[in-house]
Amino acid sequence: MPRKPTGRHPLMKPQPFSFSPFGRSVARVASAYKLKGQMPGSKFHSKNSPNTPVSNVLTPGNGFVNHALEDGSEKSESSEEEGFEGVIQADFSFFDPKPDDFHGVKPLLGAYLDDKQWDLSGFVDLILSQITVGTVVKIENNEDDGLYSVVTALNLGRYKDHKCILEIKEFLLKVCQEKEVLENLRSFVVEQAHDVGLLVTQRVANLPPQLLPPLYDALFDEVSWATEDEPTEELRNSFRFKFYLLVSRIYKNKNANQERRPNSSSDEAIIYIKPEDEIFHKFLVFQFPFAYSAGCNA
Repeated sequence: MPRKPTGRHPLMKPQPFSFSPFGRSVARVASAYKLKGQMPGSKFHSKNSPNTPVSNVLTPGNGFVNHALEDGSEKSESSEEEGFEGVIQADFSFFDPKPDDFHGVKPLLGAYLDDKQWDLSGFVDLILSQITVGTVVKIENNEDDGLYSVVTALNLGRYKDHKCILEIKEFLLKVCQEKEVLENLRSFVVEQAHDVGLLVTQRVANLPPQLLPPLYDALFDEVSWATEDEPTEELRNSFRFKFYLLVSRIYKNKNANQERRPNSSSDEAIIYIKPEDEIFHKFLVFQFPFAYSAGCNA
């Protein structure tokens, strides 16, 4: 029997950051980020999880392939309420994705491939059809009024014939300008596609950072459980990822490589919009930047 029930999940009491090593790492990094409009009094309720320990996905031998570190502000992360200085109390819950979430997920992914015209609707449908692995975040007892985050992992080989996956591969191969990296990239998205999970993680800008550790722990736990609980060997194998492909957005400081003056504070070369990307960066097998059409070069 699958360990992950479908639909609405019973609640668990909010807990301190006592998650996996990855979750604790996210917690440490997220604590350094002050997101405008964050809800300091917010609580979260996660999905049910078994008591059986599950090894963390981020172990030696696993790697992240960070193609396309983008620059600029995501549409899903750029909407901020101006002038609001109050505190909002909110209880967040994690849910399995479902077809009714379409109009909540689609805006979060609106700029996923920059301004390219592609099968975004098909991509959203694909994400929502995979309930074994994937989570959406909503307000507790107010599920139909807004969706604040989506996270999932899609096997590039399993879904290789879907138009949206073909277009994602085509887009990345086109924007990659580094010859050496391009060969590795082509190998990953074609020859090794069955070993690669497309890690999709999008959210609103002011999602409380304390949600990040349990959100990623839930994802990687579900991936691990799926390798045991899916009904067929083919499906179980489709979640045995050796690598993750991540498309994410950063700011790159053009002045970071200039000679620094003595006793002056140095600027970081990369400014991470999502705090967890700083952790993912440490696990990269290879990466390449490309310019985002909205502004500066990545």
